[in-house]
Amino acid sequence: MSKLSTRAEQLAALDRLLTIMDELRAQCPWDKKQTTESLRHLTIEETFELSDAILEGNPEEIKKELGDILLHIVFYAKIGSEEGNFDIATLTHSLCEKLIRRHPHIYGNTIATDADTVSQNWEKIKLKEKGNVSVLGGVPKSLPALIKAMRIQEKARGVGFDWEEKQQVWGKVEEEMQEFKEEFNAVDEKVIDKERATAEFGDLLFSLINYARFIEIDPEEALERTNLKFIKRFQYLENSAKQSGKNLSEMTLAEMDVYWNEAKMK
Repeated sequence: MSKLSTRAEQLAALDRLLTIMDELRAQCPWDKKQTTESLRHLTIEETFELSDAILEGNPEEIKKELGDILLHIVFYAKIGSEEGNFDIATLTHSLCEKLIRRHPHIYGNTIATDADTVSQNWEKIKLKEKGNVSVLGGVPKSLPALIKAMRIQEKARGVGFDWEEKQQVWGKVEEEMQEFKEEFNAVDEKVIDKERATAEFGDLLFSLINYARFIEIDPEEALERTNLKFIKRFQYLENSAKQSGKNLSEMTLAEMDVYWNEAKMK
């Protein structure tokens, strides 16, 4: 572990970054032409790269990707200052004021002794600040569906709309599974109504995400870990077949299963 910096060193590092950003914006042809719109997709990409580093548990990569995101924040602030809208100071002060408002148990007289109460207070204050008609109005429309489902459920919980016991949530999962099984039995050869099947499958997924939330599992992380596990095993299968002089497309499923089972033991 590297030596941690003092507050003075941290402030000096941020001042250095701001100076470099000023210089790049003034002198670098690429940096000079960037806009908030042109940076947007790059910021999204950097966020996913940070997510990858976190899932891999690689502190060095996490540090690198956080640095890239910090650069984007400073870049947006620089553009904002050029357009006369905001700068790094005003956006930082705005953030500080928001944190103070949304933590009345620290900076006010509200009592909150557990994380759930803090979250509920946060959502109530946020709803009041934004003037949203709906509690769910703050959920970004462009969020991936799985993450969006989690956020919808969390926000509903923030105002007390939630199950009381995890057994109730699991009961809902079993209910949705039974409904899906009865409607779209794998043994039945009749033509499936795709519209209804999609709706019922969505209900099942939503209930599973709800249960994951109740037992404090991040469903997005869980699914991504399974994705990575599948990739690792499938690539073992590909490499093993290649080393044996075989082509996957010409192998039987039983032959591939031999290598797949080997991969599971790795």
